Order: sequence, then structure tokens, then C-alpha cells
Amino acid sequence: MKLVEQENSKSRTRRRTLYAMAAAVAGLAGAGLAWWRYSPAPVDEGAMPGLWQLEFDTPAGTKLALQGLRGRPLLINFWATWCPPCIEELPLLNAFYRENAANGWQIVGIAVDKLEPVKAFLARQPLAFPVALAGMEGLTLSKTLGNQVGGLPFTVLIGADGRVLNRKIGKLSEQDLALWRALK
Repeated sequence: MKLVEQENSKSRTRRRTLYAMAAAVAGLAGAGLAWWRYSPAPVDEGAMPGLWQLEFDTPAGTKLALQGLRGRPLLINFWATWCPPCIEELPLLNAFYRENAANGWQIVGIAVDKLEPVKAFLARQPLAFPVALAGMEGLTLSKTLGNQVGGLPFTVLIGADGRVLNRKIGKLSEQDLALWRALK
């Protein structure tokens, strides 16, 4: 009887070990897939020269030429009013801009959205940094900068020398901005 109990106990232990191993493998596979999916792809070769030639309408009815932002650190944030993580990170970006604008930092929010929702949003939550209207063409632009999945928010850090220093698909954190501040 004792021998049967020992065999049953060993069998249960083996099963639990196998289940644990299977769960670990599945977890690692899921983490790898998420990393692969949300890691920005390389920047298209012609993206940077073309970026500086772009001009966007703004919600105020003026034009915003990216050429005028060249030569100082620039954070480009692709966002939309219908994107909850985008809306959650905008106050953080606004605070970062207010704290660092005097040190040469620039931010431009490129709205992958229509004029009316952006105007309504900005009336409720004004931003200190400029906002450009790109509509769905903004996703195409973000893809040239490495956002192959078209996820929002998507943020690109461009150094004063015009090189892409970092990119992130998904909501930024204070830690991200602290690290990026040191890269400029």
C-alpha cells in the first residue's frame, strides 16, 4: 500500500513539473512574441530627409513645418483622441515639455485623427506643445519611422543632430522620459 502511495506521489510530482515547464515555455514564447511585435523596426532609409520636408495643418488653422524644429532634441508623439493610452500619456508629455523646453527640448504631437475630435480634446485639455493634424497618413509616417504594427501611441526621439535616438510603441513612463532626457 505504501509503495502505491509513493508511486502516485511521484506521478503527481512529475505531472506538476511538466505543467510548470509547459507554462514557463508558453510564458517565454508569449513574452518573446510581445517583444518582437512591439519592438520598433528599423527606420526607413529615406524617412529622415523626408520628415524634415513635411508640413502639417494645426487645430488652430496654421501650418507647422517640421523643418523649423530641426537642430534641437525633438520628441514626436503619434496619438489619437480614440486611443486611451495616448490620452493617459499626454499630461506626462506636457509636464516634460514644460520642464525641459527652456533646455532646448521640443515636442510635437502628431494627431492620427480628424480636426473636430482633436479641437474638442484640446479645448478640454490644452497642451503647451504644438499639435499637428495628420489623419490616417500619420500611421503611414509612423511606419517609416519603425512602427510596423501601426500601434498608438508611438513616440520617436530625434537628437539635435537629426538622428533617431530611440522609439517606443506604447505608453511612455516617467522612467522612459528620464532615460531619453540623458540621450539628447
